[in-house]
Amino acid sequence: MYRTFTRTFWRENPDYPNGLEPHAGPRHYKAEYSTMEEARAACREWNAEHPPGRYSRKMEFEEA
Repeated sequence: MYRTFTRTFWRENPDYPNGLEPHAGPRHYKAEYSTMEEARAACREWNAEHPPGRYSRKMEFEEA
């Protein structure tokens, strides 16, 4: 089983260039898939449909 989740990769910090500090945010779980291929495809689709924005929010997966 594989779980998909979204998270951000930056957080506000005025002491850093561009006001952003590298930071892996908390995981927000979305769905579970039976195979790695299904999870990978779901991540590709979600990332293609959702611009990452200032904090670089993206979908990833992990083995459950």
